[in-house]
Amino acid sequence: MIRSEILREIAPILNPHLVVCNIGLPSQELHMIDDNERNFYMLGTMGLSSSIGLGLALAQDKTVISIDGDGSVLTNLGTLPTIANNVANNYILLIIDNGSYGSTGDQPTYAGKKTKLENVATACGCENVVVCQDVDTGAALQAAIDSKQMTIIVSKCDSGNIKLPVITKDPVVIRDRFMTAVAS
Repeated sequence: MIRSEILREIAPILNPHLVVCNIGLPSQELHMIDDNERNFYMLGTMGLSSSIGLGLALAQDKTVISIDGDGSVLTNLGTLPTIANNVANNYILLIIDNGSYGSTGDQPTYAGKKTKLENVATACGCENVVVCQDVDTGAALQAAIDSKQMTIIVSKCDSGNIKLPVITKDPVVIRDRFMTAVAS
C-alpha cells in the first residue's frame, strides 16, 4: 500500500477526531478523501505537524491525531523528546513511513535506510510506540484511540504518490473552520 491508500482506509477512523496533517501530498490526499472542518492541513510548515498536534492536545481534551511522514519527523527530530516529556493521553502521532520524501519526488530518507524511527522514539522516552505494516494501520490507530494513552504509530508502507491538485481553500478558511471545530 502507498500513503494515499492508507489514508483512504483510515479516513472513517479519523473522521470524528481532530487531525493535523503533514505538509504537501498527505494533506492534499486527505483533503481529497475526506475534507472536513476537523482536518487541519499543513500548507507550508514541513516537520511541524507533530509539534502543532501535541500543543493542541495539551491545550484541550479532544483526541488529536497528527499524521506525519518519516521525512518530516526527521526534519524536526526534536519533536520526539518533546512528545516523550509532555505526555498528552489524547494525542496520537501516526508516522507514515514510506522511506522517502514523498512530496518532493520520493528521494530516499534515512528511515528507508538504517534509521528506525520507532527506535528513535523509544530512545527519546516515548512509552507507547507501535510499529505496524500498512494493512494494519487502521487496527493500530483504533487500538491507540481506544487505549486513551499517548501513542506513536510507525506505519511501514511503500513509497509512491498519486496525482492530485493542490488544496485551493484559503489557509485562513482552513484555520478558522478548524478553530471552530476545536471549540465546539
